Amino acid sequence: MKKVKQLEEILPIYKIEQDCIISKQGDITLAYELTLPEAFTLCANDFEAMHHAWVKAIKSLPMHTIVHKQDWYMESKYKATFGEQEKTFLAHSSELYFNERPYLEHKCYLFLTKKPAGRRTPSTLTSNLVKPTLVPPQATDTKVMDVFFEKVGQFSSILQSSGFMELRRMKNEELASAENHRGLLEKYCYLLHDQEEPVIRDIQVDHELKIGDQYCQLFSLADVEDLPALCGPRISYDKYSTDRTRFSIGFATPLGQLLNCNHIYNQFIIVDDAQETLKKLETKRLRLQSLSAYSRENAISRDATNNFLNEAISKGRLPVKAHFNILAWTGNKQQAKEVKNKVSAALAQLDAKAKQETACAAHLFWASMPGNAADLASSELFDVFAEQATCFFTTETSYKSSTSPFGIRLADRVSGIPLHVDISDEPMNKGICTNRNKFILGPSLCRAILK
Repeated sequence: MKKVKQLEEILPIYKIEQDCIISKQGDITLAYELTLPEAFTLCANDFEAMHHAWVKAIKSLPMHTIVHKQDWYMESKYKATFGEQEKTFLAHSSELYFNERPYLEHKCYLFLTKKPAGRRTPSTLTSNLVKPTLVPPQATDTKVMDVFFEKVGQFSSILQSSGFMELRRMKNEELASAENHRGLLEKYCYLLHDQEEPVIRDIQVDHELKIGDQYCQLFSLADVEDLPALCGPRISYDKYSTDRTRFSIGFATPLGQLLNCNHIYNQFIIVDDAQETLKKLETKRLRLQSLSAYSRENAISRDATNNFLNEAISKGRLPVKAHFNILAWTGNKQQAKEVKNKVSAALAQLDAKAKQETACAAHLFWASMPGNAADLASSELFDVFAEQATCFFTTETSYKSSTSPFGIRLADRVSGIPLHVDISDEPMNKGICTNRNKFILGPSLCRAILK
């Protein structure tokens, strides 16, 4: 008979206090809700500037800090507003036409975790999923935490001063659940949508990862061999590009808004002691040097390690450890294969190899929980520079309706849901344009009716 454990018995989170997530291992996490630019609104230079801001912000963080960026893409349906007063016949018909139209709702969260300096490097065998430990004394050192909070403030200021992103610190009530309110931790554990009724689901990790009636599949980028040969802040979107003009999107956008299924995209960057990392790589290079005479593969690995060390020293690169994974799910078991094909195709657009996790799926799901990023196993990490790691960050979000009372109704080019857009005052207030001249190109009404 299988032993069933209650979630509160093995939950790695100790408490949520002063808007911080405190784990049972002594890790302290600050949570932010991140607002990204709307999709298809940035040019190539904007992507470069945004990428530079991410790199600069990560370099400002202290050692033993983990950057965990988590993007949620949930299937939703547009809800028409039939109850509003003074609706015209055309407005009512428009609401009726768009009602229940499916689209992907996107929310982006950023977690900054400070792990104790003496924390043992986790592995799949020593995960707090199976072995909780006591809080180390470094976690109660107020001086260390004051320095961490100061550095996080600098990190936030750098990102916001770029002009592309907005960060909002999440409060206790948003992270923890209450009697009639679901917090972020509960939403993650049970994969809940805001439009769903509150429900408690069983988490099954035997032969497959299953949460309630949701069939989950987890894909990871945890090995250098699976990564694309080239990466950058942007790629060209062939659907909107021509031979003469290139339409830019974020490098990781195919894993985000363009991946049409329920999924969570987790991005981890771990800032450890750079000198210690280079020292270990130097030791590895010497070992490969002594073995290079016996195998050509050893000689190639030696040259690659040597090039990495040379670039780190000559160009002042920051070596970090990184990991990326995609958790996709569906309520219909017959669609599980279709979801797998969608994720594999999205990774193929980046020239990356899709690795479906089975044995380590439960560990990666557990480590991707908000506030538990420090429990990510060392075997799931790879060494890379911060410049390359940040290329895998999603940089765009879905279109949003304007809060301006004046505007016209347009449609989202991806999902087709209606949006309220102010094309007059708001662009001027944001500095996008300095005049209200408009140019309308289209068929006449009569020709449109005849066609």
